[in-house]
Amino acid sequence: MDKITSQAFEIGRANAEEVISFRKDARKAEAGAAGALVAEGDSWFNYPWTDILRLLEDEHGYEVESVAHYGDTVEEMAYSGGQLERFSRLIEKQLRRGQVPKAILLSGGGNDLAGKEFGMLLDHARSAAAGLNEQMASGMIDQRARLAYITILSAVTEVCQSWIHQPLPILIHGYDYAVPDGRGFLGSWTFLPGPWLEPGFREKGFVQMQVRKEIVRELIDRFNAMLEGIAALPEFPHVNYVDLRKTLSTGADYEQDWANELHPTVRGFRLVTDRFVSVLDGINP
Repeated sequence: MDKITSQAFEIGRANAEEVISFRKDARKAEAGAAGALVAEGDSWFNYPWTDILRLLEDEHGYEVESVAHYGDTVEEMAYSGGQLERFSRLIEKQLRRGQVPKAILLSGGGNDLAGKEFGMLLDHARSAAAGLNEQMASGMIDQRARLAYITILSAVTEVCQSWIHQPLPILIHGYDYAVPDGRGFLGSWTFLPGPWLEPGFREKGFVQMQVRKEIVRELIDRFNAMLEGIAALPEFPHVNYVDLRKTLSTGADYEQDWANELHPTVRGFRLVTDRFVSVLDGINP
């Protein structure tokens, strides 16, 4: 065996040892003891090192199958590139094997609201209507995101009906009150760069952090109200809305809970995951 090939084997073994050690430390609950879950979503379900799904597996004993992918919008999940088909296929595989998931988890909407288009949701700070633009917010949240959610939920419900003649519990969630401080992922240079909110605020002349936080709070409240309304529809008695607001700090110590503008720290993800667990615990097997 030549030297370079030998080094490749050594690197592979070292990488494996690192992963095995990490997984041993991470896994604190018996795999699958709490039941199975199927998930679709964005970076809150698919984030480097730690996210909600990893914690549900490692610390709460759930077995999770997922098609979640960071950066996905809820409209993409509903309409683009066969994502809904892949999600439905994953559910079908579980049901076909006789493995009925305890619940289905859906996370989405953050990427529809934040990012390079975020400034379009704002009227300029010097405008007579400074702040969140009512028409833009209504169109994005109360129409586009709402219809995408209903599309996904109705499709998933029908898939379950066709296989087991009843819907499975579905969990949807809003987000907590983010702090638009301009921090991105790992210094804003990699695949989840950011910042996602601060550039839009700066573009529209909002410089005071307290004003920015109040606008974010209004936006998040509106998004959560939309989701809560969907869960209250008579067609969706099996849909559970998870309210994550006021889970993470927005005070002087907020960086303990927020790794950047859109994503929690490990501590923050644990706090958020506990909210999911409390809802899951109330679902009868």
